[in-house]
Amino acid sequence: MDNRKWSLSIISLAFLFITCSSADFLIQQVTKERGTKYNSSYSLEANLGVTRVLREERPSSKIMTITSYSTIKGQSSSYESSVFEAAGYKWRLVLIAAAYDYVTLYLSIEDTESLPKGWEVNVDLKLFVHNIKQHKYLTVTDGTVKRFNDFQRRLGFEQLILLSTFENPNEGYIVQDTCSFGAEIFVVKPAEQQEKVTFISNPPNNIFTWKILHFSTLEDKHYYSDDFLVGDRYWRLLFYVKRNGDVRHDALPILISTRGFKQNAVVTTTWGEAYIRLKNQRSSNHRQIYADTWYPIRSDYTIGVQNIISLAELNDASKGYLVNDAIIFEAEFVKVSVTNIVPA
Repeated sequence: MDNRKWSLSIISLAFLFITCSSADFLIQQVTKERGTKYNSSYSLEANLGVTRVLREERPSSKIMTITSYSTIKGQSSSYESSVFEAAGYKWRLVLIAAAYDYVTLYLSIEDTESLPKGWEVNVDLKLFVHNIKQHKYLTVTDGTVKRFNDFQRRLGFEQLILLSTFENPNEGYIVQDTCSFGAEIFVVKPAEQQEKVTFISNPPNNIFTWKILHFSTLEDKHYYSDDFLVGDRYWRLLFYVKRNGDVRHDALPILISTRGFKQNAVVTTTWGEAYIRLKNQRSSNHRQIYADTWYPIRSDYTIGVQNIISLAELNDASKGYLVNDAIIFEAEFVKVSVTNIVPA
């Protein structure tokens, strides 16, 4: 009986060891996926909402280096940096080397007496710890905008980095008793203007008619209509008589082409929905295609069809498309986009 109990105890301990090892492995895998190679000792729950990523670029606003870190190790009092300017304001970094098992780093706004009453400064803030061993910077952010005002002049991260990780010589944050911190400050100012894209159904002057006379005598390869304005940009129709040299098409193509923009228009990609037609001059049996797409900014972008009608059918007088040696094309825009810059 005693031997059986002893065996069961050994099995239980082995199972507990395997379970704990597996859990630790899973935590390391999850944190590795978040881009934090050093992060196996972090609690995922404690770091919810905060991202920590190593990057090579130095902080753009401030770098602060502490030599003889061992002198302040374990101190709960703070070190305040000199005043520095960034993004049009004055700041200090405030470092606490041992606060509840974490290194704490704040950003403090300074010289606020010159700011207007009710001032508020919104900051996209990143704080940094230099990993000297890897020649990279641990970048700490939480994706929120920090709102500095008269009631909140100091903001940052109480749990910048776990103290045991920071002080671990294998991690590389302290080398020869020296460590560095940094800040990157981007002031978020509300946009005063916005770009507004409006879709207009059946815009003014949305139908353009192009009548081609003496069709049988046409010799040039390409023919273009006059430019016409719909929405904020100009368009034109085109078709081909010959494919190469003297070889004629066996079908009639028709395309619509982008042109330039009217004066003072906001130049952007344009949405267009249009019918392109070969008109039947004796009935309502028109040949047409429908096209809807984003038209690029550049001129001479074309869209259409290479065979709206065969030449044999076109030349059949009973069909009603070629009358008195004339054909009629039509473009009808049923929807276009117009872009304007308006107050936000």
